[in-house]
Amino acid sequence: MADFLKSLKANYTISAAVCALLGLVLVIWPGATSQIICMLLGGVLLAYGILQIAIYLFNRERTIVLQGMMLLGIVFAVIGLWILLKPEMIIVAVPVIVGVLIVIHGLHNVVQALALKKDGYENWWLAFVLGMLTVIFGGVLIFNPFKAIELVVRIIGVFLIYDGVSDIWILSRVFKVKRDKERIIDASFVDIEDED
Repeated sequence: MADFLKSLKANYTISAAVCALLGLVLVIWPGATSQIICMLLGGVLLAYGILQIAIYLFNRERTIVLQGMMLLGIVFAVIGLWILLKPEMIIVAVPVIVGVLIVIHGLHNVVQALALKKDGYENWWLAFVLGMLTVIFGGVLIFNPFKAIELVVRIIGVFLIYDGVSDIWILSRVFKVKRDKERIIDASFVDIEDED
């Protein structure tokens, strides 16, 4: 169980650190990063679409499943090509997508804060406030009152840095409480064995 918790903590910490690092990249290079992300997305969708069409064309058996995959391939290829030709259209939608993800992450942090309260951690309210701030930041991106794309990308970067750093702190508290509870249980178990 201890090994599982350690690996879980490591995975969560790495994920939060990557989030903060991505935020830093967006803050430093807002224009170039958003263009690269759109081009990569468009390229992947176009390549996947072409692959599905090629699989259908080179396959002798024209099953319903293959026909469906070919149609899906055409749709993906068209969307991919559209993104490559008009990346600015997707860049406008990026804040909303990132905002939704940040809100979900914030709600997860709020749940963790409530778990800390249930476990008797005194400063649970700080984790709760951090989680609620994350939800608010996500909401700001969803309703996006900003017009300049580079400013929006920089704001996304700042929010991601905040999300990653606050997540690392909340996770450290959650795992500290879990460790402390395990020590109490182990100590109680040892006491019972000594009495026997």
